Amino acid sequence: MSQFNEQQPDPGQLILVDKPLTWTSFDVVRKLKYAGKFKKIGHAGTLDPLATGLLILCTGKMTKQIDQYQAQEKEYTGTLVLGKTTPSVDLETAFDAEFDTTGITPDQIQEAVRQLTGDILQVPPIYSAIRVGGERLYEKARRGETTEIKSRQVTVSVFEVNTEQFPEVDFRIVCSKGTYIRSLVRDLGLLLNNGAYMSALRRTRIGDFRIEDADTIEEFVDRYKV
Repeated sequence: MSQFNEQQPDPGQLILVDKPLTWTSFDVVRKLKYAGKFKKIGHAGTLDPLATGLLILCTGKMTKQIDQYQAQEKEYTGTLVLGKTTPSVDLETAFDAEFDTTGITPDQIQEAVRQLTGDILQVPPIYSAIRVGGERLYEKARRGETTEIKSRQVTVSVFEVNTEQFPEVDFRIVCSKGTYIRSLVRDLGLLLNNGAYMSALRRTRIGDFRIEDADTIEEFVDRYKV
């Protein structure tokens, strides 16, 4: 959904998009820029290619408010799988280790979740877009380079899990800006003396903006067809 007055010159728009699977956030920006013929457009918070869900984009003068939207609380749903790991903590990279999960109980999972809730220190994943020495971490990781990554404080206000399909664990997380869900998944596995990777992730809310109010890429493009 976009909020704008089609009768006026573009003073800047706020656009809500449901990012498709495998698209980068920049893919979405590029597609919408071409479809809407915007001179200036940017997104307020990256989603990984293997994640779907709510992406906020701003055009024109509204781009000045991107930092404001990036700072808002976010909500995610998804699935993690215990017993295996990948370097990227999702399915972007191949499995590199396997663990026995037979001794893990629901109570142990809940205790690990408790330790990852609240104000916590978190180390971002090595496959992330953080810049170190002017280069993205994922570029270094793909070359096999090791890099020291500083921890950062984040807030996880809600971390709910459903273990009925163990070793698959469905989750809902509400968190602050800068929180990496893949790091929470990685750390959950470590707290259980095991391993974990993320098999699905969807962003459902940013502040007061919800995925139910977002357009698909196709819906947005159709609106601008001549």
